[in-house]
Amino acid sequence: MLSSFERFEVMRGAVRLAGWRAGQGAPLLLLHGHPQTHAMWHRVAPALAQQFSVVLMDLRGYGDSDRPPAGAGSAAYSKREMALDAHAVMQSLGHARYGVLAHDRGARVAHRLAADLPQAVERMLLLDIAPTLAMYQHTSEAFARAYWHWFFLIQPPPLPEALVESDPARYVRSVMGQRRGGLALFAPEALAEYARCMARPGSAQAVCGDYRASAGIDLEHDREDIAAQRRLQAPLRVLWGEHGVVGACFDVLALWRERAEHVTGRALPSGHYIAEEVPQLLLDEALDFF
Repeated sequence: MLSSFERFEVMRGAVRLAGWRAGQGAPLLLLHGHPQTHAMWHRVAPALAQQFSVVLMDLRGYGDSDRPPAGAGSAAYSKREMALDAHAVMQSLGHARYGVLAHDRGARVAHRLAADLPQAVERMLLLDIAPTLAMYQHTSEAFARAYWHWFFLIQPPPLPEALVESDPARYVRSVMGQRRGGLALFAPEALAEYARCMARPGSAQAVCGDYRASAGIDLEHDREDIAAQRRLQAPLRVLWGEHGVVGACFDVLALWRERAEHVTGRALPSGHYIAEEVPQLLLDEALDFF
């Protein structure tokens, strides 16, 4: 789906991270969401590569990257560890400072990356999220019903893992197909890729580790930032779907302005999967911002 991109691998410790790159110009890192892979950018990444050095990667636990054991408190899947993965990938390519475009889980990784390594992130565009701590603190019935997987995946093992492993493709279709527009929004090749990667050994354990970390150690890190009055310094633009759940349940701009110094953003006429639903509008925003 991204045949013009060159595949590469980076080892960070014992974790192998799969990446793809193309283009020339200022470096731009793209981070995907759940239950997806780098393939979610197939409608925007080739156009971005005409002006930027675009780097795609699969987060640990997803795609063709490794799935390390979660460990105590799912610390191996903290957004801090995943942010260090992302920075290691960019450093391996000679990029010490770069822009970040990120969606969903990848946007939570990007948030931690900008918080922990402010010298690395020049500017950041996040898609369809509010800060993790705020979303848990302000959870409503409407949000819990729509984002059921947030609360399912954090349940103690082995039940969530067993249910995901029983039919990984069904899990992908259930998470993605129940949102506005259904599965018709997605290229069949992309859906096949998401299902293939969810069926890889260790995927269920990894995604549960990701979400358990978000409901545990990641909240600790967020609370530490707030207590120390640490705010994101890089220019931040946030976009959300006007037909999605995040914008309906949360005041996205207000919540980000509590955590960052320089915030702009708006709703786009889409649901959650902005890069696949309204790719041209996203490209216009990205080219303007970066």
